[in-house]
Amino acid sequence: MPEEPLAVSSTRLTFSAELQALADKFADKPARLSEVLEATHGRGFALLLVFISLPFVTPIPLPGLSTPFGMAVALIGARLAIGKKPWLPKRLLDRELPSGFLKKVLGAAGRVVRILEFFLKPRLTFVHESLVFQKIAGALILISGLMLLLPLPIPFTNLFPAATVVLLAASSLERDGVVFLIGCAMFALGIGYFVLLSFGGVHAINGLHG
Repeated sequence: MPEEPLAVSSTRLTFSAELQALADKFADKPARLSEVLEATHGRGFALLLVFISLPFVTPIPLPGLSTPFGMAVALIGARLAIGKKPWLPKRLLDRELPSGFLKKVLGAAGRVVRILEFFLKPRLTFVHESLVFQKIAGALILISGLMLLLPLPIPFTNLFPAATVVLLAASSLERDGVVFLIGCAMFALGIGYFVLLSFGGVHAINGLHG
């Protein structure tokens, strides 16, 4: 992660309140990623990662949307993995989201946010003070973003990488090392699922040729 932690504000809205403020701000108008980022008031890219990943924490893939959002996640993760401040190209920052999209996403994700907020608290804070762990988080976010890029119409192929990003970013928001470890476990589950899919695909191809 960057030289400064992703969550830097000492007096700030709660996790869910900040997301609700974003929903209210862009309730009836299109929103660009740059505007969403500007409206996060110090919680920046971590909150943006949560926002753009939450729609994909569902068993059913969302074709079309996962590619640009996966690209944004991967680019942020790549910067974090090498210890640099997160950055996105202007083309992605200027990408316009449909009117009302943000409100719908945050409304559907409200239960997830409340559950996260209930569990999030400063624990094992050395995880977020160590550059090694910060780079590990960036690498896992990068790989998860690349997994989201894959246009696979297969259940759960979006869920595992998106949930990994949400957990890792949320852990950064509240300096929660326990949730960081849960995010790592979610990543391992996702890799295992993709490996099983790969073996299943190879087996199916061999069966056709057999």
